Amino acid sequence: MKPAFAASIAALSLLMMSAAPPPQGVDTARLMDAAPAPTLAAYRLFTDAGGRAPDAALTPYALNTPLFSDYAEKQRYVFVPAGQKGSYRPTGVLDLPVGAVLVKTFAYPADFRQPKEKVRFIETRLLIHRASGWVPLTYVWNDAQTEAVLKRAGARTPVTFTDARGTSVSFSYAVPNVNQCKECHALSGALTPIGPKARNLNGDYAYVTGAENQLAHWTRSGILQGVPADAPKTPHWDDAATPVQALAFAYLDANCAHCHNPEGAASNSGLYLEYERTSGVARGLGKRPVAAGKASADLDFDIAPGEPDRSIMIHRMESREPGVMMPELGRALAHKEGIDLIRAYIAALPKS
Repeated sequence: MKPAFAASIAALSLLMMSAAPPPQGVDTARLMDAAPAPTLAAYRLFTDAGGRAPDAALTPYALNTPLFSDYAEKQRYVFVPAGQKGSYRPTGVLDLPVGAVLVKTFAYPADFRQPKEKVRFIETRLLIHRASGWVPLTYVWNDAQTEAVLKRAGARTPVTFTDARGTSVSFSYAVPNVNQCKECHALSGALTPIGPKARNLNGDYAYVTGAENQLAHWTRSGILQGVPADAPKTPHWDDAATPVQALAFAYLDANCAHCHNPEGAASNSGLYLEYERTSGVARGLGKRPVAAGKASADLDFDIAPGEPDRSIMIHRMESREPGVMMPELGRALAHKEGIDLIRAYIAALPKS
């Protein structure tokens, strides 16, 4: 082969290689790699650099009653590898297969009265189900909203927004570190998801193809099996047509029960707030705290029936002081609407 011709062939080959389309689809091998990718884009969960366009293999979802996180808007997706299926569980989170990924982006619109405009992404959290268990990774978005970078040690970023009442809110948003993720997601010492329980997914979602029950959609899409016709359902915590006790149970389950259960980080408190629990004392009614001090404000009971202002639960929900406030992680602001709900619930309880 003549040198000039060989050079032409080599140049043509390089041109063809450079013109080759980038890899498509979720990079399942990279997700299973023990070494985390330095950027979110490496996993190809989204088809755009800004994380706005999920890959077709991701299924969006929402929770009937979600965890409060300083008023952040959350975009949630689940990825289940092709050929795999999750299994229904009547209580606790769904049994998702190895290779599954839960994706959650935290974001703030500049003005909550115009929630679709000028939306700023803060962080995207991944929970990746590997053979060794669930692994948490957090990626923080840059100011240009073009890249999210791994931050295992956490981060802080200033956030300002106008709330639904037109009030300007400014605070320091805390991105959790890996150990903090493990604290909230620990169940009997093993890291586990919190939100995707069958009863918290049992509701309609506005898919691009139209509204559909999420459990039915996951079943029809082939990523979930075993869902019965009478699956339980958690109410929406702000549904005014639902009795206040059911709303309060839903709210406390979403915001507190991941720690306040017999296998959680707060198991030694004796205060258990899972939605299904019916015991009044275990739910805090007339229950004395296991330790007194500043956190209890010298109040006698976790919940003093009929008396919100004499209830430790309200005191700790209203506080923003470290060591006092509850939840102790994941918030810097007090959730006024949630506190109002729990106040109404306690006020409606008959005094003992």
